[in-house]
Amino acid sequence: MVKIFASPSTYVQGPGALYDSADYIKKLGTKVILLTDKIVFNIVGKDLLAYLQDNKFDVKKVSFAGEASDEEITRVTGIGKEFGAETIIGLGGGKTLDSAKAIADNLGIAVAILPTLASTDAPCSRLSVIYTPDGAFEKYRFYTKNPDLVLVDTTVVAGAPAPLLASGIADALATNVEAQAVAKGAGQTMLAADQTLVGNAIAEKCEETLFKYGIEAYTSVQGHIASKALDKIVEANTLMSGVGFESGGLSAAHAIHDGLTALHGEIHTMTHGQKVAFGTLTQLFLEGAEKERVDKFLNFYLKLDLPTTFADLKIPDVTDEELLAVGKQSCADGDTMSEMPFKVEPEDVVEAMKAANAYATYVKENQK
Repeated sequence: MVKIFASPSTYVQGPGALYDSADYIKKLGTKVILLTDKIVFNIVGKDLLAYLQDNKFDVKKVSFAGEASDEEITRVTGIGKEFGAETIIGLGGGKTLDSAKAIADNLGIAVAILPTLASTDAPCSRLSVIYTPDGAFEKYRFYTKNPDLVLVDTTVVAGAPAPLLASGIADALATNVEAQAVAKGAGQTMLAADQTLVGNAIAEKCEETLFKYGIEAYTSVQGHIASKALDKIVEANTLMSGVGFESGGLSAAHAIHDGLTALHGEIHTMTHGQKVAFGTLTQLFLEGAEKERVDKFLNFYLKLDLPTTFADLKIPDVTDEELLAVGKQSCADGDTMSEMPFKVEPEDVVEAMKAANAYATYVKENQK
């Protein structure tokens, strides 16, 4: 099997980068769709729109409806086709960015990804997670290339709510756990290829950076400070994790996240990264990881106020039948559970989730 390493064509990060982006975007085209939701537009979108117009861009602003679904992607594709867009700018969070990538692919145009959060590792990858209109995981959609431009303004990220940074740290912290599982089983990456040494090395560096600077960056964002630690964590959450998960591979943690979308109720208010945190903890129990490693992750999650129990996930009374539905969705064909180095059945997922919940509950009660 061939090895493949993938990355965005250009990655830019720094304070004020959003309003120093014209030269980068002009290389992709000057007739652009600006896709962003109403909240992000009011925070930074209005200023970015004015900046682009001042720099002679012809901009069509489109309001993102909130779900990265085939229906929303088709709707905006039609707008872009009618407008004659040369490129699309995705401004906002993970679902906006994933939708922008899909729309660019439909139209055969360039895509610029401008995250306003460091809450997921979606920006740099050549794939999108597609959901149903009501928010359940449906499929991965793959592309032939990564985004043409990823640009992150760390001043904007510092102004976002701290729990969203913690969510990104949790998403990124799954990167190395999953990549090492793929390596052990000689599995395939998200590029349908063998893992490269550099992809694995980036995943390891990502984990090292998160544990070293994560708490400091989290407290910085609580005070809306664009610290040096935050700069390192933004790179880990966005670039290292984005490249690392794609070229290193996914396995159980993200499959369990996808399984959790099968549930109903308040759990759907949890972010992607919050659910991945529990998925990673569950993967460690599936693997029979040593207590020292489990404790390292669990205590880190607790310091970041991330969910570690069923109660934290807002499913305190979840039934065995519901957990089995999560297990079945996690092990479904086309998801990434198959990249674990051993066979995982839905019942195994249920027992690992229960074990993770029981242990985390015990630790939390005994820390009081």
